[in-house]
Amino acid sequence: MSKLPGWLGRLGAELTEIGARLEERRAAEERRAEEAAMSGSSSTLSTAAVEQVPSPPAYAPAVAAKPEPVAAIPWGMRVAAEAGWRLLILAGTLWVLMRVISAIQLVVLAFVAALLVTALLQPTVVRLRRFGLPRGLATAVTAVLGFVVMGLVGWFVVWQVMDNLDDLSDRVRDGIDELKRWLLDSPFHVTESQINDIAKNLSDTIGTNTEEITSAGLQGVTVMVEVLTGLLLAMFSTLFLLYDGKRIWQWVLKLVPAQARPGVAGAGPRAWRTLTAYVRGTVIVALIDAIFIGLGIYFLDVPMAVPLAVFIFLFAFIPLVGAVVSGALAVVVALVTQGVFTALMVLIVVLAVQQIEGHILQPFILGRAVRVHPLAVVLSVAAGGMIAGIGGAVVAVPLVAVTNTAVGYLRSYGRDVSRFHGPGPHGATAVPAAPAPPPVTTPADEPEEPGEQPKAADEPPRES
Repeated sequence: MSKLPGWLGRLGAELTEIGARLEERRAAEERRAEEAAMSGSSSTLSTAAVEQVPSPPAYAPAVAAKPEPVAAIPWGMRVAAEAGWRLLILAGTLWVLMRVISAIQLVVLAFVAALLVTALLQPTVVRLRRFGLPRGLATAVTAVLGFVVMGLVGWFVVWQVMDNLDDLSDRVRDGIDELKRWLLDSPFHVTESQINDIAKNLSDTIGTNTEEITSAGLQGVTVMVEVLTGLLLAMFSTLFLLYDGKRIWQWVLKLVPAQARPGVAGAGPRAWRTLTAYVRGTVIVALIDAIFIGLGIYFLDVPMAVPLAVFIFLFAFIPLVGAVVSGALAVVVALVTQGVFTALMVLIVVLAVQQIEGHILQPFILGRAVRVHPLAVVLSVAAGGMIAGIGGAVVAVPLVAVTNTAVGYLRSYGRDVSRFHGPGPHGATAVPAAPAPPPVTTPADEPEEPGEQPKAADEPPRES
């Protein structure tokens, strides 16, 4: 009985402590409820403020929500804008590239000329190596013979011009006198005083522009120095391209990204084959033109028939424009030396040979290896002449032909790669199949020399 009061005291203390805890928890819950009520009242006030905005009247037109600015632009304008800024970037890149080429124009033209000469001489190196000559000796023999022949042609032209210059001057003077008599007797009613006035004005013009003529002569000396420098660069580059063309091409391939390297490795030999076919065909066609037009001029007793034939051969390397210029030069020489009838006969000969060249020789000799539309030829020659003069006009067409071949192959190769490495079969009834490897030109399949043709196994399927 003595322990009962102590136990009851402890029980009362515990109940008191539990009651205090319940009071604290109830006070905390009341504080949280008051805070929630205060926040709810503020949101209710904002909602009530929003609800106090009066609604538009019934007669007001319905206003649709404004779309996003991008969605408001027409689709065609968006496509044009996307294409426009990309074209601007391409145009800027081309402008910078053209500025760089203009700054080093002499080096670029010399290297391109070396490529053309290499394409002409490379088959000779390949044949000499097949006969058992070492690569160095075959390259040296081909380069020396090629440069000697080109030098002899240039020397022969200069010699013929200097040898016939006096006779040509006399014939030009006689032709001018004959033209003067023809004008006096013509129905144009030209008087001798008018002719003398024209001659006097021409003489005065030459006398007053002596300084400009002298500066032009000095500029001609500068041009001759640049031409000699370009010739030396072209000869040096040709020698190394003939000797080490394969390793130079392999080094160029290392600069190409790895993913694009197989396609470029396949396009390179085909582009080289196109360039070789173009140079060979142009040389053959130019030689035939020079021979037949030269024979016609010779039998018509026009002076300097051989130099004119050589000029016709050289100008034939400028497509379309070169034939017109060389033919006009021959007609003018015949006109001032032999008269109108001989000039007409020379014109007939030139037109006949050029028609045979355009419709028979070029399709037969060049064939399908080099096929460029005439409009592309005219535009490329005009653009090349505007950018780099005569040198640009000469290299414009082979550049377009090589680019056409390379781009055509890369397009076919890209289509093949996308077909072989495209998304695999899917669906419940799809049968998985291992993709076949695309046609890739391996180093073993590459031609040993730039002039050799690639294997036919690497050819992509031709477009229909």
